[in-house]
Amino acid sequence: MKAVCLDIDDTLLDSQSAARSSLKELLGTDRAWPVWQRTTDRYYARFVSGQLPFDVMCVERTRAFFAAFGENIDHAEARRREERRMAAMQRAWCLFDDVAASLDWMCASGLRLAAVTNAPGDYQRTKLAAVGLADTFDAVVISGEIGVAKPDPRIFHTACDHLGLQPHEVAHVGDRLTTDAQGATRAGLRGIWLNRDQVPAPRDSADDRVPTITGLAELPELLVTEIAAPHFADLVGQAR
Repeated sequence: MKAVCLDIDDTLLDSQSAARSSLKELLGTDRAWPVWQRTTDRYYARFVSGQLPFDVMCVERTRAFFAAFGENIDHAEARRREERRMAAMQRAWCLFDDVAASLDWMCASGLRLAAVTNAPGDYQRTKLAAVGLADTFDAVVISGEIGVAKPDPRIFHTACDHLGLQPHEVAHVGDRLTTDAQGATRAGLRGIWLNRDQVPAPRDSADDRVPTITGLAELPELLVTEIAAPHFADLVGQAR
C-alpha cells in the first residue's frame, strides 16, 4: 500500500454539523433537519448525475425545502435565503478532531495522499483552503472537474493515475458505504468505510468485504494490520 485517498465531506470535514448549524441560523431551529437531509439527498443526486448545475441545484433544493412546509417562494427569494445559509455554513466549516493526527501519521509513514470528492471544483478547493488542507494532498480529484463521480470506477482510477500508482496500491476512505468503500473496492482499490455514526450496514450490502472504522484514529492500525507492509508497524504508536 503506497497511498490513501480520502473523501472530504463528513470524512475530513464535519459538513453535516456545519450544514445543520447553517439551517438553524436561517430558521432559528434545526428541527426541520430531517426534511433538509431528504431534500438534499434528492437534489444532490441530480447534481452528481449532471442533471442540474450546482448553483441551480442549491436554489431548487431551497425552494423544495420551503415548499414542503407550504411556503412557495420564487427563485429570487430562494437564492437570497440560500446565500444566507451558505455563508453561515462556510463560517462553520471545521475538521473532525481526529483528522490532523491521522494525516500526520500517513505523511510520516511515507504514504501519498489524495482527496477524492463528488462536488464542484471551486467549491471544494475553497473548502480545503478554509480548513487548512489546500497543500496537504499529492492529488485532488473532484467530480465537477473530471465529469465522473463516485462510485464510478473512473474517478478512482483518475486518482491512481495522478498518484502514478496501480489501484491495488491505493486505499480509499469515505463515509458512504456504497459510494466510497464499495465503489473503491469495485474499482480495484482497498475500500474502507468510515462509519462515524456506527449505523448498521444494509442487509443486502457486501459490507463483510469492506473494512470498517468508526474514526480516523483507527485508520493507522487498520493500514498496518490488514493492508500495509510490516515495516509500518512501528509507526502505529505515533498515532495514539
